[in-house]
Amino acid sequence: MKFMVETSARHVHLSPADLETLFGAGYELTWKKDLSQPGQFACEERVTVVGPKKELKGVSVLGPVRKQTQVELSMTDARSIGITAPIRESGDLAGSGACRIIGPKGEIEISEGVIVAKRHIHATLAEAEALGVKNGDIVSVKLETEGRSLIFGDVVVRASDSYALAMHIDTDESNAASCPRDAEGEIVK
Repeated sequence: MKFMVETSARHVHLSPADLETLFGAGYELTWKKDLSQPGQFACEERVTVVGPKKELKGVSVLGPVRKQTQVELSMTDARSIGITAPIRESGDLAGSGACRIIGPKGEIEISEGVIVAKRHIHATLAEAEALGVKNGDIVSVKLETEGRSLIFGDVVVRASDSYALAMHIDTDESNAASCPRDAEGEIVK
């Protein structure tokens, strides 16, 4: 059973308080387009992520707001701006990287929250069962691409009926496999 493999570029999830600090009191995110996961969307808003070495301008903000601000970078991004960012699942932020984030109305300093997202597969419970996996399983996924096919190990399965079937990898991983926009993967044993 094959499934879509999407490239997740650098982005930021903001808490309600940090959104207001960066964009102004009472500010609400501006929807740009829906993402593959139900209820998730790209926003018109952009911020600058600042590390000890340099900064990344124009980083996308994703909605909706979250309990805690989270910055997801590729390992190349993190290293280039001088941040030590661990590879983690989304939301696992304790002891992760620190940075400054600048918006049009203010800036914040986060002491933790910068991660390199662990590659993962989102699936409904029924889709996970059809794939022969369950929530929390670690699998390998084969991508057949023009001249750069490879197998990704250490892929975590995230199964919930609030998800839609898709694998997410970052830009470093996507470039390593020369992934086209319509890339597909399949679990290999």
